Amino acid sequence: MALELRQQLKLTQQLIMTPQLQMAIKLLQLSRLELLNTIRQELEENPTLEEEVQETDVEEPLVESPEKESTEPSEIKEITVEEKIRDDIDWSNYIDEYNSSGKTHFEAERRDTPNFESFVARKQSLREHLLWQLLMTSPEHTEKNIGNCIVGNLNKNGYLDATIEDLAMMSGADPEKIEQVLSLFQTFDPIGVCARDLSECLLIQARYFDLDNTIITEIIENHLNHLENKNYKAIAKSLKVSIEDIIASVKVIQSLEPRPGRQFTDEEAQYINPDVFVHKLDDEFIILVNDDGMPKLRVTNFYKSAIKDDGNFSEDAKDYIQEKMRSATWLIRSIHQRQKTIYKVMESILKFQLNFFEKGIAHLKPMVLRDVAEDIGMHESTISRVTTNKYVHTPRGIFELKYFFNSSIQRVHGEAIASASVQEKIRLIIEDEDSKKPYSDDKISKLLKEANINIARRTVAKYREMMRVLPSNKRKQF
Repeated sequence: MALELRQQLKLTQQLIMTPQLQMAIKLLQLSRLELLNTIRQELEENPTLEEEVQETDVEEPLVESPEKESTEPSEIKEITVEEKIRDDIDWSNYIDEYNSSGKTHFEAERRDTPNFESFVARKQSLREHLLWQLLMTSPEHTEKNIGNCIVGNLNKNGYLDATIEDLAMMSGADPEKIEQVLSLFQTFDPIGVCARDLSECLLIQARYFDLDNTIITEIIENHLNHLENKNYKAIAKSLKVSIEDIIASVKVIQSLEPRPGRQFTDEEAQYINPDVFVHKLDDEFIILVNDDGMPKLRVTNFYKSAIKDDGNFSEDAKDYIQEKMRSATWLIRSIHQRQKTIYKVMESILKFQLNFFEKGIAHLKPMVLRDVAEDIGMHESTISRVTTNKYVHTPRGIFELKYFFNSSIQRVHGEAIASASVQEKIRLIIEDEDSKKPYSDDKISKLLKEANINIARRTVAKYREMMRVLPSNKRKQF
């Protein structure tokens, strides 16, 4: 069989990811905070991109026309010195002010001095708080070294994540000395810090409140597993005391702090800035895209005119400026396209979930990405990018756009219901239950079936865990 070379013409179509398309997809899936950071970075790197500054109208001062000015010289009053001393001067304050024993000091304002408003208070860490208390005891050099090793091995809850042998290897000190310093740290504020487990943490706090050798310490040392499961009868039988005494002791234990380092956490609350607002005006819902804080961009006129005038630029400089101008134009168009897409998606969600906006979570309908994609003529992947990390402010609260897409739960009779609505019904059932006899998952499943919602017991357990609700044996209260 002979081999030969041939030339063929073949016409094919394929999707090519152009730089414009790549930038549009990248900006579409960014959250609002990430988008602002991307814009700020582009403003620093691209010299042809600038932020449009809104000019404010400044009222010009009123100036009288020189034609209307009087040509006649105005009469100048003669200045006279009042030789007579006024009777209404408070001489006592005058003498006290200028004849004070202290030195009068006037300090002019310095322009290079920072404003006090620019200082930000920093929260004291748990490590600094403990070392400060150690320094108040006038420790030796060895104790300081051991103290640094101890506070360096504390987790965010204030528990010690190292053994005595580990601390001895780090500090080079004797285990007896380490035990002594650790016992000293366990008396510091916050009470219960530097404990090695939950039992030791609670015992330290019980000892601080003079509760040694009581039912409380017996429960902490030997019956934490029964306490977790609220098996108070087993504890009462083991300790040979009444159930009332056990319940009273449990209330004291519940008032103790299981995580003493919680108050020194450096985690700050992350506030959600919604991308879209949905307001109800009269009987109509209005959608507003949040442009607050979003810089308005434009291409610098200087580089536009410089390229048109064909100034003294080299070919490399011209190519560089044109490339940056194209990049700036693509960024501006991509941002506008992103805002339009978010508006269209929110408009489609509002059309499908109108009952939710008017009546609440219980009326949320099952919906998938394909429903919105077919409604606005876009691909499902685009809808997925738009609804990820995007939030909407509604009369019912702030929700992520992904929240409105739910799987469907079949009813005994009638149309399907959204899974979020089922979770809301489970939450309402648990809120209305008797705290002394809470409903089991099987009982909740039967109550839902009576409400025309057919789900299994394991599905109820899954939804309950998603809502972080304890099982019935741990919800029970005496």
